[in-house]
Amino acid sequence: MPADLPSTVDVPVRLMLVDDHEMVRTGLRTFLGLQPDMEVVGEAATAEQALALVPRLRPDIVLLDLVLPGMSGVEAVHRLRSAHPEVKVVVLTSYAGQESVLPAVRAGVSGYLLKDVGPGELADALRAVHAGGASLDPAVAATVVQSVADPPRDPLTPREHEVLRLVARGLSNRLIARELALSEKTVKAHVSAILAKLGVADRTQAALHAVRHGLADDT
Repeated sequence: MPADLPSTVDVPVRLMLVDDHEMVRTGLRTFLGLQPDMEVVGEAATAEQALALVPRLRPDIVLLDLVLPGMSGVEAVHRLRSAHPEVKVVVLTSYAGQESVLPAVRAGVSGYLLKDVGPGELADALRAVHAGGASLDPAVAATVVQSVADPPRDPLTPREHEVLRLVARGLSNRLIARELALSEKTVKAHVSAILAKLGVADRTQAALHAVRHGLADDT
């Protein structure tokens, strides 16, 4: 290394691993811990645990699975990016479909990798993200490009539009169920689907989306 360039090894990249499978975390910790320019500073099995640990551990990058018990990975990305904008998030998951990729990209991830990524590719991707770049698996990049190339489509079903309109009016799941003659469990499922399809983290953001796009008006 030239004498006038600082060594990246002196200040290793601080990583947090978030995956509900202990074996996955163990494998990642073992490999990444061997990298001279990386340090695994913490692990979490849920998004809630990760959000609680980030302020204390101050990772540079959170390596996050999207499918977690409790809070979803996408909602965790929203909350992490809002509370800790200096922390970068890289998704490491098995899912490459638009319904997974696009909400994560909109939420502000710096990388989206699939779990069949090679160890060396993973390390290089994390270095690229830490340096200020972005890293997408080729299949994921194709999904993003295709979503831009395709004409915009309305992702919601007619029933989901009805539910969203009532969410925008401030109704609870119980009141929506009464209004539409549905079970409360069915309404909850519709609301979860709406959040995922719109790539938003909560009911408030869904309501704002409805207002901005004229979906909150009675038909």
